Amino acid sequence: MKYIQLGETDLLVSRICVGGMSFGEVFEGTHQWTLNEDETAAMIAHAYEMGVNFIDTANQYANGTSELFIGKALKRLGIPRDKVVLASKVYFNEGKLKKEAILREIEGTLERLGTDYLDLYQIHRFDYDTPIEETLETLDSLVKAGKVRALGASAMYGYQFHNFQICAKEHGFTPFSTMQNHYNLLYREDERELIPVCEQFHVSRIPYSPLAGGHLTHSQWDSGTKRDGTDKILHRKYDAMKKHDMAIVQRVDELANRHDVTMCEVALAWHYAKNVAAPIVGATKMKHFDDAAKAMALTLTQEEVAYLEEPYVPHPISGAIPHK
Repeated sequence: MKYIQLGETDLLVSRICVGGMSFGEVFEGTHQWTLNEDETAAMIAHAYEMGVNFIDTANQYANGTSELFIGKALKRLGIPRDKVVLASKVYFNEGKLKKEAILREIEGTLERLGTDYLDLYQIHRFDYDTPIEETLETLDSLVKAGKVRALGASAMYGYQFHNFQICAKEHGFTPFSTMQNHYNLLYREDERELIPVCEQFHVSRIPYSPLAGGHLTHSQWDSGTKRDGTDKILHRKYDAMKKHDMAIVQRVDELANRHDVTMCEVALAWHYAKNVAAPIVGATKMKHFDDAAKAMALTLTQEEVAYLEEPYVPHPISGAIPHK
C-alpha cells in the first residue's frame, strides 16, 4: 500500500479510501444495496489487512447507521483508534452548517463511531443560508477543542471554496485541507475552477464516485446489480450523458485489455495521473478493493491519459448545489 499526506496536515492516509456509503441498514427511500453489520466488518477487515487506513462516511449515510456500523466494526476487529484515519461529514441535517447544527451533529457522529475525535470533518455541501464566517468559526472551535484534527469540504463551486479559504486566512480560522468532489473520467467539470483553487491552496483531493458509480468498471452501461436497479441518484447523475460517455467507457475497456488489467485499474490509475490523493472507493465486494489496490502499480502514459480524455464533452453540473 502507498500513503500520502493530506494537504498540509500530519494525516498520512492510504491512497485508497474506504467509502462508507456502502454500509448501513436499508431504509425506505435510501440506498437499497448497502452492506449489513457483519458484511461491513468483513469489508473493513479486508481493507485494513491490505494496508488501507482511511475511512470516509457521513452523518446521513443510511440514516446514521453507516457511522454506527463502522464504529462497531473497528471495535469488534480490535483495530487501534490511532491506526485509522476517520472522516465524516455534516450538512444534510436540520440547520445544515449553522453553529448549533454543527455542534449537535459532531456529537452524534462521534457517538456512533465510538470515538472522541475525528481525524477529518468535512462540510458536505455549501450552505447558502449560513454565513461562511459562522461555519468556519464553529469548525475551528472543534479543532481547538480536540474533537477534530483537520477540516475538509465537499462538492461546491470554485468561487465558494476560494471564499472559504480566504475567510479562514483573514480570521485565523483552520482552513480546509481536503476537497471531496465529484470527479472521474465521465465527469470532469471541476477541472475548470474548483481543482485549480485546490492546487492554489495545497488542498488534497479525495474524490467521490471515482468509478462513476461502476460505469467505468464494465464495458456495458448497465451492470445488472442491485445498485444499478435501485439507485435513482446514480441514474440521474449519469444516464443523460450515456450517448457521449460510452465512447470513454469503451476506451477504458480498450486500455484495460491492452495492459491485461481490469477497467477499474485503468479508471483509478487515471486519477493518480491527475494528482488525486486518495479516491473514495465504495466497495461492496472484497474484489473491489483488490482491483483498486492494483491500480497504484499501473502508470498511464501522457498519451494514454489524453486518449481516455479526448471524447469528453461538457456535462451538466452534478454535485455542487446551484443558488436558487
